[in-house]
Parts: sequence; structure tokens; C-alpha cells
Amino acid sequence: MTVLNAATAAATSTMPPMPGMNGMPGMGNGTHPTMSGPMWMPLDPPDLARLLSWHPQPLPLEPLACLLALAVYGGAVWRLRRRGDRWPWHRVVAFTAGVATVALVTCTGIGGYGMELFSVHMVQHMVLSMLSPILLLLGAPVTLALRALPTARRGRTGPRELLVRLLHSRVAAVVSSPFYTLPLFIASLYALYFTPIFDWLMGSWLGHEFMLVHFLGVGLLFFWPIMGVDPAPRRPSHVLRMLELFIGMPFHAFFGIAVMMSHGLIVRFFADPPASWHLTALGDQSTGGGIAWGFSEIPTLLVLLALLVQWAASDRRTAARTDRQAERDNDAELNAYNAYLARLARPGGS
Repeated sequence: MTVLNAATAAATSTMPPMPGMNGMPGMGNGTHPTMSGPMWMPLDPPDLARLLSWHPQPLPLEPLACLLALAVYGGAVWRLRRRGDRWPWHRVVAFTAGVATVALVTCTGIGGYGMELFSVHMVQHMVLSMLSPILLLLGAPVTLALRALPTARRGRTGPRELLVRLLHSRVAAVVSSPFYTLPLFIASLYALYFTPIFDWLMGSWLGHEFMLVHFLGVGLLFFWPIMGVDPAPRRPSHVLRMLELFIGMPFHAFFGIAVMMSHGLIVRFFADPPASWHLTALGDQSTGGGIAWGFSEIPTLLVLLALLVQWAASDRRTAARTDRQAERDNDAELNAYNAYLARLARPGGS
């Protein structure tokens, strides 16, 4: 609902909508820089129905990628169940929701209007980099792959062995380090929008597609070690993972405030919105900054909730393991500790 409200906020700042949803691949409205390539960019002003209507781009890479992700994940779950293993239903729901959020901002009118309005583009950015990765990671796709892939015969290397090797590689250790993920997460905002990189990427279909993949990839790298659902080269404590989260999130809020307070346009691509939409570029940019400022609360709450649930489950497992050990050795550790206290209580005890 928050995503829809953000999109609606961008839409309701325009004039009342005109009938139809027009636009031609590779063409904009003729008043601002356009992309080269097979892109659909709408001509009619946005409303909620147009933003959420199904409208993939002429080259439907995003819907195909979403369908492929669901098919691979579903096939892995089916493989587990066929051999009698269970996979938590909430993992399936989370992963499906993650794919659905990707489709929501790339396969609907939001995708087209995201190339006309900065505010709608910012909805895309926030969802792909901060909401979709969390939901996808909650689906534990790497753990599912490790359980579903068959083990290769002795002396051979199969897909599962390659995945295990990758998880234990130096590359995985580097890209999952906070010294890599935090700067990358922050640079995906400031270096992208406050330099000419954004306008350069938005000049072509390939650059735009790369940007969407970049948003999702950076979010997955940032939240992967923090969520701690899938195996990773390092497994910091819950407190350290919360610290990583709290270090990264304020930069999104600062970015949003900087955009809202800007007296000039930070990117040129959205400098001339269609005149018939009765919308100023600076006002739309301010709306986009507000979206970036307020959106950080959503992933923070989701991740904190997931970490607290994991923390509680970890404490329960530790307590159960301690109880089992006590049953096996007849509380040897507790008896040794009580004996130590008794020695201390005796006069001259040490």
C-alpha cells in the first residue's frame, strides 16, 4: 500500500487525466531528452489506473525474468517435496511477493511513467533497491538451491559444488563485507543522481535496463549479510547486523532531504515534463525526494522484525542445545560452577 500511495502522490500532482494511454516505442513526448531503443513512454497524464495497468515494454525482458524466477524457485520447491522434504510456506510467500514487487514497478504503467517523471522513477528505485531484495532474501533462494540441487558424484563438480565454492570464495567474502556493501549502497544514490551518470544511462534502452538491474543487485548485496537467512562467508551477530542497517538507512533519508531542498534540478532528463500535464519539474523532483526520504522506514521495519524473529529462534535453539547437553552429562557444567562457588565461599577459598 505504501508503494501505491507513493505512486498516487506523484500522479495526483498532475492535471485531470485524458482518455487513453498512448505512447510509442522509442519515443518520448518531444519536449525532453528521449531514450534510444524500444521503449514505451506514455503521452497521457498519469492516474492510479494507468500507473498500475499491465504494460510491459516492447522488449518484455522484465516479465520474462519474473516468470523465470518463479519457475526456477517453484521447480526447486517441487523437487524437495517430491523426495519427501518440506519447505516453509512463508518462504514461498516472501519470494513470490518479492518477484511481484519487481513486476509491479517494471511491467506496469509505472515502468513507462518512470521515464517521464522523477517521482515515479524514485518509486521504482526505492522498491527495487530496498523492498524487493528483502522479500526475495526472506525466500532463502540460496538455501533452497543448496537443498534442491543434487550432489555430484565423487570426483566431479556439479552446480551445487560450484555454488558452495562460490559462497566460500574470496570474491563472496569481499562483496558481502560492509566495507564494500555500504559504500556501494550509498554511491548508488549520491554518485548516480549528483553526477552526469544518470542522464548518460537514461539516454539508451541498455543504460536504463542496466540501471534497473543495478538497483536490485545493490539491494541484494546490501541486505544479504544483514538478513542472515541464506549462507554467507561471514555471519556477524544480530547486534552487528542491526548496526549495519542503522548505518546505511540514514543516508537514504539525507538523500531525500537534499533532493527536496534543492533549488535546481539534479538531473536533466526530467527537466521538461509534458506541458499538458500541468506539472513543474522542480515540484515533481521535490515529490521524488519526499518518496526517498519516507521510504527508508519500510525496509528498516521489515529487517528489524526479521532479525528479532531470528534472534528469538536462535536463543531457543541455544537453550534446547544446552538442555540436551545437560541431560547427557548430568549437568556437569552446572555442578562444576556450583563447586567453584562453594570453594569461594569457604574461608581462604580461591
